[in-house]
Amino acid sequence: MSEHKPSGREPFEHKSQPPWVAVEDFLTETVVHPDAALQRAVQSATDAGMPPIEVTPNAGKLLKLLVQVSGAHRVLEIGTLAGFSAIWMAQGLPDGGRLVTCEYLTKHAEIARANVAAAGLADKVEVRVGPAMETLAALHAEGQEPFDFVFIDADKENNSNYLEWAVRLGRPGTTVVLDNAVWEGVVLDPSIDEINAPGIIGALELLGKHPQLDATVIQTVGSKGWDGFALARVR
Repeated sequence: MSEHKPSGREPFEHKSQPPWVAVEDFLTETVVHPDAALQRAVQSATDAGMPPIEVTPNAGKLLKLLVQVSGAHRVLEIGTLAGFSAIWMAQGLPDGGRLVTCEYLTKHAEIARANVAAAGLADKVEVRVGPAMETLAALHAEGQEPFDFVFIDADKENNSNYLEWAVRLGRPGTTVVLDNAVWEGVVLDPSIDEINAPGIIGALELLGKHPQLDATVIQTVGSKGWDGFALARVR
């Protein structure tokens, strides 16, 4: 997950608390049970020096369950990284299901493809390389079938644009998940992160007024700090 664009900026630091991490670890070990392929994906990201911005295991499992509950056959992911969230969601797809994931960097895409193949999911997952906005436009130009489920976890500046593409590439009933919707409370104090706050706040405002989206936002805490995600349905 996360389309990571090199910009010369220092990454925003999320602050966690030991009890949050301890509970997350307990839930992962007791309930979630990520398999060896998922553990491999996380380790490969660490080994390659990627930023540690993949979703947590309990969030990954939630994505898998949402794919299954929604009955999705076609999934679109914006932001691949090492393929951790893509593997979770692909594991939730039925036979014949398809996931297209957008990654900005070639190096990340190559690692994600290897992880997907090691998970036995190469026939279900397609990794496309390049700026996500260009990839999304290409998907539209190709006349792809509508996506049933869209997961957005990329550069925050384009969040609103990604939501518009989710509607355009989806259909009535498509499920949309937007990660990092709370981001240490920037909605209350944009000065916390002046780079990402405008995109996050703008996307939330769009979710609240878009005529084709019905949405809510869930706050979370854990190893990634204080954050949350938006869950929406295309009308």
